[in-house]
Amino acid sequence: MGNMDIKSIRNDFPTLRNSDAVYLDSACQSLKPQCVIDAMMSYYNEFPACGGRSVHSMATKVSMGIDGARETVARFFNSKNPAEFIFTKNCTEGLNIVAKGIGLKKDDVVLTGDCEHNSNHVPWMDLVETVGIKRRFVRSSTNGEFDIEEFKGSIDRKVKVVSMGQSSNVTGAEIPVKEITEIAHDNGSIVMIDGAQAAPHVPVDLIDLDVDFYTVSGHKMLGPSGVGILYGKMEMLKKTRPLISGGGTVGLATYDSIKLTPPPEKFEAGLLNYSGIIGTGAAFEYLKKVGMRNISEHEKHVQKLVQKETEDMKKLSIVGSPDPEKRGGIFSFNIGGLESHDIAVILDTKKIMIRSGMHCAHPFFVSRNMRGCARASFYLYNNDDDIVKFADALKKIEETFSK
Repeated sequence: MGNMDIKSIRNDFPTLRNSDAVYLDSACQSLKPQCVIDAMMSYYNEFPACGGRSVHSMATKVSMGIDGARETVARFFNSKNPAEFIFTKNCTEGLNIVAKGIGLKKDDVVLTGDCEHNSNHVPWMDLVETVGIKRRFVRSSTNGEFDIEEFKGSIDRKVKVVSMGQSSNVTGAEIPVKEITEIAHDNGSIVMIDGAQAAPHVPVDLIDLDVDFYTVSGHKMLGPSGVGILYGKMEMLKKTRPLISGGGTVGLATYDSIKLTPPPEKFEAGLLNYSGIIGTGAAFEYLKKVGMRNISEHEKHVQKLVQKETEDMKKLSIVGSPDPEKRGGIFSFNIGGLESHDIAVILDTKKIMIRSGMHCAHPFFVSRNMRGCARASFYLYNNDDDIVKFADALKKIEETFSK
């Protein structure tokens, strides 16, 4: 369990203080601690002005709040250069900035895994249609585990970009990012990592990993919705065209020319989600204080407990690794004879919240001839009691409804 005091952590979350519900949908969106809500409200109550434009004291306070959040995020990922971190709307926007902005040409090959989230699949498919790029997929095992030999056999000099999710949102399986990056760089490929499901759960050192781009969603990391982060090495960001242009992205515009501002500003067009960015800074401070290793260890403990509590269920099948230590915070499953949505609806009547369906990873399910799965996802605030209630409810569902 590490050094985590789950009781006091739970007390930091108003949603848990005010309810006896069991929230097991953090892979979709995490709950927010009071300090994040307070940081956001301080913007609206005390200095609800525009950053980076006006010179009055309220506007200056906004700019300082944004700068502070950017520095917090950079430190969290062990970087000394906050200018390499761009505030986006979400992880999806970060992936699109890279896909559309790095100048891919006809017949350039993009290599991804075979169970990517649609956010790391659909933008590349757009480019297949509009530019004529080619796609390649690294095949994973039946239960979704990454195969490094398969990866080595899929990459060659034609691969311009390797873009992969560090952890699957269906199985929780993690890929060896550092090893993949070394192989990709030896081939002259750019490496883009979708960290949406990994960064909230494990320590991520972007300098050590040496990736070219990395993107996360704040709303999965205790932050408010509507804020994501895109990291890029400075030399890569300078070469990348912004997805959206306009106010804040230009140093000077005349009737016949524009001069773009340097990163990160050139990617942050228009008015930003100031309260959200300030709240994201507070969320990253909170995670750093709890400690990412502690969170990772706690999730392993929770996974072992759920495995133990459900081991007698004959009709339950896990989607993902049978090893509880290889699933991160995700427990995906099916119960024989039941639709995943039905399981979710029945659990909701017992105040237990999970997700069901194909989880925006359609090719994973289609290729395995599956109609989806139920997914419980755990985070730092889930305690043993949550897991026991969840497992008991699953056993009742199996007894009552499973054929």
